[in-house]
Amino acid sequence: MMTDLAMEDPQALFTELCRHDFTAFLRKAWPWISGGELLQWNWHLDAVAHKLERVECGESRRSLINLPPRNGKSKTISVIWVAWMLGRNPALNFVCVSYSNELSGKMARDCRAIMEAPWYRELFPHTVISRSRSASHDFETTRGGGRLATSVTGTLTGRGGDIIILDDVIKPEEANSETTRNAVNDWFQSTLASRLNDKATGAILCVMQRLHQYDLSGMLLEKGGWDHLSLPAIATEDQSIILARGGVHYRRVGDVLHPAREPLEVLEELKASMGSLAFQAQYQQDPVPADGNLFKADWLKTYAADFAVDGYGEVVQSWDTAIKTGDSHDYSVCITARKRGKDLFIVDVWRGKLEFPDLRRKAIELARLHGAQTLIIEDKASGQQLIQALRAEDMAGVPSPIGRTPEADKYARAAGVSSMVEAGQVFMAADAHWVADFRQELLAFPNCRHDDQVDALAQLLDWARRRWMHEPAMIGAPIYFVADGYGHLHSSEDDDWEEFIG
Repeated sequence: MMTDLAMEDPQALFTELCRHDFTAFLRKAWPWISGGELLQWNWHLDAVAHKLERVECGESRRSLINLPPRNGKSKTISVIWVAWMLGRNPALNFVCVSYSNELSGKMARDCRAIMEAPWYRELFPHTVISRSRSASHDFETTRGGGRLATSVTGTLTGRGGDIIILDDVIKPEEANSETTRNAVNDWFQSTLASRLNDKATGAILCVMQRLHQYDLSGMLLEKGGWDHLSLPAIATEDQSIILARGGVHYRRVGDVLHPAREPLEVLEELKASMGSLAFQAQYQQDPVPADGNLFKADWLKTYAADFAVDGYGEVVQSWDTAIKTGDSHDYSVCITARKRGKDLFIVDVWRGKLEFPDLRRKAIELARLHGAQTLIIEDKASGQQLIQALRAEDMAGVPSPIGRTPEADKYARAAGVSSMVEAGQVFMAADAHWVADFRQELLAFPNCRHDDQVDALAQLLDWARRRWMHEPAMIGAPIYFVADGYGHLHSSEDDDWEEFIG
């Protein structure tokens, strides 16, 4: 009968396919919410469709899908699949959760836009959005089903679903915060798991990129019982992956997930720009443990003693101040560096325990000693007092301090700038008296007794990164020349310049 229909009217065949085959519907709906852009098909969408088939038929009530960013997981699952499922069964109730109301609201609007399209109404004439509840974030069908969009911090009081979809429930920038991770994981266990209308038949579908060893995916995998699909951007092992309609895709080590969109060279560029730790989590779906792995020894670059540090580049000082001076308390730290383009040359690290009057005098002394042009101080506790004092006194040779308020925990701040160290943008004096302790603390972090030098460095690098984002490219930047022990002159434009100074 399908063959006869295809011969008589191919469009009618495709319409019929869209009713019964999600992948056909996916191709049809994608341009409707993507500005007319056709879906660039890839086998991984068939792999996702297979997992969705299992959820629909009741074979999988706990499904976990891990995919790299920008591979269509949210549009495919939270938007188009929900619309398709409501077309086939308008009595279903969906709860769709993301990390923010803004994100979940956008997906809800896209879903409703599909369901209000003329072609959708032709496909599924019995699925109609009720006038009595038609808000984009919370709409109901005339058959009693619907879609509720909310966030991790949103309300679910009195609401439940037949299928609950968790779609990127943690923001990538906040994933290194233990407080944030624990809040999401606790919310899942205490609130979400009880919101299924029927605990025996209801399904929970979690789709996200991996962000941390102990993110929600990590917790679910540790507990067990989840039907798991994990597709790294670059295959790390041979795999046979089941596809929709009984197909199989054979993937070999080194195969790229979607070479037409992100070939290997693009992925390598991404890894260099975002850092190997973030890439390993978000793109490879394999976050490494944080312990002792944040800063690696071969990332730490040095410059030779005879390297001409003075004369060019903005002199920046970053202060992390301590509240008390007892043996068990933290140190106050000042890192002095020269910023040259996108590189930072650390010229001095001072660390000590001083009461406030002496701390103020030390800040003035170090600013004048190094000719500081920018002074950054963490705006908390004794740092606030130091900021106020230096601003009020307005002394020659001491720039007005910039107060910076920490936006995350210590590890999250350091992890956020670790890619800059990995990229070789941070240099330290090879034989300075402070290098050994500084290096030891960086390599031991976060398992070190004191982490004040790491705090001061993270603050410095975060400031520098924000500056680079707003600076025009330098034209005609100075070229440096340094003579080696054999009378040869080395230029900063030489290919071996970094090797020479390191």
